[in-house]
Amino acid sequence: MTGAGSVSLRDGIRIDLATGETLLADATEPAGDLVALSHAHGDHLYTEAPSDVICSALTARLAAARRDDEESLSRTTHPAVEQVAAGHVPGSRATILEDADGTTYLYTGDFSTRDRFTLEGFDAAAVAAEYDVDVLITETTYGKPDYVFEEQATLEGRIVDWLADMHDTPVLLFGYTLGRAQELTQLARRSDRERVFVTGAIERLNEIIADARDVTLDAARYGRDVTLGAGDALILPTQTNNLSFVDHIVRNTGAVKTGFSGWAVEDSFKYRGDYDETFVLSDHSDFSELVATVDRLDPTRVYTQHGFADEFANYLDTERDVAAQSLKNNQTSLDAF
Repeated sequence: MTGAGSVSLRDGIRIDLATGETLLADATEPAGDLVALSHAHGDHLYTEAPSDVICSALTARLAAARRDDEESLSRTTHPAVEQVAAGHVPGSRATILEDADGTTYLYTGDFSTRDRFTLEGFDAAAVAAEYDVDVLITETTYGKPDYVFEEQATLEGRIVDWLADMHDTPVLLFGYTLGRAQELTQLARRSDRERVFVTGAIERLNEIIADARDVTLDAARYGRDVTLGAGDALILPTQTNNLSFVDHIVRNTGAVKTGFSGWAVEDSFKYRGDYDETFVLSDHSDFSELVATVDRLDPTRVYTQHGFADEFANYLDTERDVAAQSLKNNQTSLDAF
């Protein structure tokens, strides 16, 4: 490997190639020679559509829908770039880049190793079988040992059982519009809720995902003409939790507010979000899965970002003898660490 020092965190992840080209991933204003998009969550998404982007077909559809620019986004490919399933949300991809100097980079974007919903988890073993990853750029949302989750079937079963037990009470289920909302739609249906409602924004993404994945996301659109009753479930975007219309629903129906996140391992998540109930349900890898991914890929160098980036880099460096450093925004060179 000769490409160490060519990764930086600017507006997105930037990799400067031996060819003089630049790959830019998940930037708000993509200006690289190569542009990659890992998934269509807002914190990874462009503000204006780039002319050519490397991403999955489903991410292109979801991104265009979320940015209202269906005619603007065009996908492309590059012989040095491959994308593989990241397991985070529908359409999410990790990006593998083979540079002309022999260095292989892997940018995970947000990722999960768990199979769930319609998703295949990120498969580090399959990547390692085909590529010798030199540089790993990974998210570390749950990069501390405190965040280890139970098996997916156990987590989902606990939610379904609770929804069934609460059948005489309307429930408000809060989750991200893309990813969590679709999981919650299916879990609510598994619990035999009388009616499942979603907002217009969630309905729009449900339709795209159901069409692309050939799955059923059976939920009606919630509106002012709907009065929630016992047995009903309403799935709402997380950011609406403290809005006045939610308080109005709770006052008039007695609905129970329920939050879902990996952060729910902490009691404080319940109180910070003003939830009545919380459950662990995450679209990210937990700490043990992050460690297992690094072990399987066996990179020469690891760069961390998001969440507990410093803590996870320190853990790898001191406990696993892996050269690891957290990325700092707008740092001009990794030599400055």
